[in-house]
Amino acid sequence: MEESRRSFIKKSAIGTAGVIIGAHGFSAKSYGNIIGANEKVRVGVVGFSDRFRGSLFPCFMDHAQKMNFEMVALSDIWNRRRDEGKAFIKEKAGWDVALCRNNDELYDRKDIDAVIISTADFQHALHLAEAAKAKKDAYCEKPFAETMDDANVALKAVKEAKIVVQIGSQRRSAPNYHAANEYIKSGKFGDIVMVEMSWNVNQPGRWRRPELCASIKESDTDWKRYLMNRPHEAWDPRKYLEYRLFWPYSSGIAGQWMCHQIDTVHWFTDLPYPRSVVTNGGIYQWKDGRTNADTLTSVFDYGPLNDKSKGFQVVYSSRFSNSAGGTKELYYSNGGMLNLDTNLVTPEGGLREKEAQAMGLKANLLQPYELPKVTVETAANTSGDSMTSAHMLNWMECIRSRKLTNAPVEAGYNHAIACIMANAAYRTGLPVTFDPKSKQVLAGGKVFKY
Repeated sequence: MEESRRSFIKKSAIGTAGVIIGAHGFSAKSYGNIIGANEKVRVGVVGFSDRFRGSLFPCFMDHAQKMNFEMVALSDIWNRRRDEGKAFIKEKAGWDVALCRNNDELYDRKDIDAVIISTADFQHALHLAEAAKAKKDAYCEKPFAETMDDANVALKAVKEAKIVVQIGSQRRSAPNYHAANEYIKSGKFGDIVMVEMSWNVNQPGRWRRPELCASIKESDTDWKRYLMNRPHEAWDPRKYLEYRLFWPYSSGIAGQWMCHQIDTVHWFTDLPYPRSVVTNGGIYQWKDGRTNADTLTSVFDYGPLNDKSKGFQVVYSSRFSNSAGGTKELYYSNGGMLNLDTNLVTPEGGLREKEAQAMGLKANLLQPYELPKVTVETAANTSGDSMTSAHMLNWMECIRSRKLTNAPVEAGYNHAIACIMANAAYRTGLPVTFDPKSKQVLAGGKVFKY
């Protein structure tokens, strides 16, 4: 498909567009979506968040001039964020963006080609569906979705609109992860038999915004629009500003951290989702009214779903009360280990000669190997976040080429399935599966909602 598209663009440039459109199945409308190399791409911001301010914007600026991208409008339902966003972008880039009170106003504009979505966790999928309906390409922060209903709506909308989507799983643009993916798929690593992942912090203020909660008033924002399709309840500034602590606005650990790491499992193995998940955890340390766990452990069974996998287990653990161990991603085979913290492949734990001979087998020890360290170049190198910067650049390039991004919508959909399964297992205490026919997560045979 991509080879056909490249051939089409090349031939159309010499005046045979009409013939090639018919030959390759492109409509005049889809051809019109291919943005010329010299044409400015105008971007709207959906949500002036801490993530946007601290990472997405600087990474966008790394490449904006070279790629000829510009921010022209900003949508946020909170008046303070709108004003702050306008002043911030003006100061950093010199762009005088138009302000929109909501996304309806944003998409009514005629000067928007693409959007960057960095809103509350539970809103990502629905905001992406809005972008798709408006035919706008989108960079959409993770998690992709917190419920399967929302995930299904967004996936359908994106596929129908054929927009270019980059899910904010920036590991997919990191050189060491690409090298690990290639190494595993080469067969040199052997079959994955186990994966251990952790994300540990000791941060009582994580996801807390006490000063902002004390200052915001319901009249400053649009609470009804914020809730979207969640059950209506009275105004609560904590659920507006500290939403990651509260279900059903966020699954917390699963939606924020697990989605990054479990995505690499899907990528490296081509398995779309786990066969089953069990989870345990609780609020053991930070009893501040939150409803999402501060400590969580999930066990995923990955297979076999197809003939590409013999099956393996993923153990994922995260805690807010002690940071020992930090962030780890360890892949094991019978011959050793791939450590994505050190970027080393080693024979550690592999089958040694003594144990092998006792069973009439041969030793199985991986050759030590260091994942290639490739420097990610940026236009200005101002962001200090090379992984997200490379991810942003990939999105920009794909908007122009109409190629598939490094983290397309399917990647987001699949990480959402795994994380929703883990969250459902935690909240119900039951083993959880995914039904591909109904496209729903099942806990005890019943569809999990809230």
